[in-house]
Amino acid sequence: MDFDLILAGGGLHNGLIALRLAATRPDLKVAIVESADTIGGNHTWSSFGRDLTPAQTEWTAPLIAHRWDRYSVRFPGHSRTLDMPYVSATSELLDAAVRAALPAGHILTGVPVAALDAASVTLADQRVLTGNAVIDGRGQGPTQALDLRWQKFLGLELELAEPHGLDGPVIMDATVPQSDGYRFVYTLPFGPRHVLIEDTYFSDGPDLAPERLRQHLADYAAAQGWQVVRTIREEHGILPIALGGDVEKLWAEGVPGVGRVGLRAARFNPATGYSFPDAVRTADLVAGLPDFSAATLDAALRTAAVEAWDRRSLFRLLNKLLFLAAHPHERRRILERFYRLDAHLIGRFYASESTFGDRLRILTGKPPIPIPRAVRALLDYEFKPS
Repeated sequence: MDFDLILAGGGLHNGLIALRLAATRPDLKVAIVESADTIGGNHTWSSFGRDLTPAQTEWTAPLIAHRWDRYSVRFPGHSRTLDMPYVSATSELLDAAVRAALPAGHILTGVPVAALDAASVTLADQRVLTGNAVIDGRGQGPTQALDLRWQKFLGLELELAEPHGLDGPVIMDATVPQSDGYRFVYTLPFGPRHVLIEDTYFSDGPDLAPERLRQHLADYAAAQGWQVVRTIREEHGILPIALGGDVEKLWAEGVPGVGRVGLRAARFNPATGYSFPDAVRTADLVAGLPDFSAATLDAALRTAAVEAWDRRSLFRLLNKLLFLAAHPHERRRILERFYRLDAHLIGRFYASESTFGDRLRILTGKPPIPIPRAVRALLDYEFKPS
C-alpha cells in the first residue's frame, strides 16, 4: 500500500490535516491510521471567536456543532458575561467529514501502530504501509522535555426535563467547592433542554476519580434546579498545562525524519490545554507546503512548533505563578482577578496575541498572592520533567 502521506494517529490534528489536504490537494494519496474505531475519539473541542481567521472559520464550519455569541464566567465575588463568540466542534462531525473526504481504503481504524519511520508505518496486525512521508500524531507520549501540570475533566451530556435558561456557555463556574487544585464546572448549552457539563480541575496530578466526578455533576445539576431525564454520553480528558520545557529536545525524542503534530509536538495552548486552533493552523501549514517529502514536513512542523512555544512564554510564566506560587486554595483568586480585566485583552490573551500593554496589565495591579512569594517561585523554579 503506497501513499504520498501516512498520518499515524487519527486525532484532531491528523484528522484536520486529512480534511485540508482532501480539499486543497486531492491529487495526493493520504492514509490515516487510528487505534480506536473512530477518528477523533469521543471529544468536544471548543475555541474562542478570534482564535481563527475568517478563512479558517469558513473551512472548519462543517465541524462546528454549536455557536454562541457570548460566554459567561462565575466566581464567588464576581460574575460576568463577555460578548465574544465561542464555538464547539465534535469528534462525531470530524469522523464523518474524514470518512466523506478520503477513500474508504485510506482510513484504517481499530488497528494500533506498532512502529513507524520516515517512510513506513507497521500496524499491530503486521501490515506495512509505505509512503513518501509520515506524520506522527498519536497523542501525548512519555517525555523528559516538558514540565507539565494538568487540566482534567469528566463531562456528561444531559437531556433535562425543563429548559435550563442559559443563553450561552458558562466556561468557568468557580462558585463550586474547591478541591484538587482549582476546580470549576464548564457548561455548554446545546439546546433548550440539552447541556454538556464538565467537572474540571487545574491540578498538580493527572489522576481522575470518575465516580466522584459523576456525583459532583449530579450535585451541580440539582443545585441549578435541573431534573435530568437521561445521560446521552460521557467524555473525559486530561490536558497538559505547561510550566516549562524544551521543544527542540521534545522533537529529538521522536523518530528521526518523522514530523510530529498535536500533543506529541506540544501544539496546545499552555494555559488552557485547548488544541483546536493549533490543529487548524497546522492543517493549513501542511496544505501549503511546496512538497510533501519527509524532510520538508519534518522541518516545517518542527519550526512551527518551536515558534508557537516561544510565542507563548507569557502563558508558562502565569502557569508557574498559578501552580508554584499560589497555594491550591488561592488559585481561584488568580482566575477571578484575570476575568475582571478588559474583555478585548482577554480575547487577545486566549488568541496568543497579547500586546506589551496587555502583559503589563496582567502582571501589575493589586496581586491576588503576595509579591515576594510570587518572585521567589519564579526565581527558584527548577525544570522537572513530567
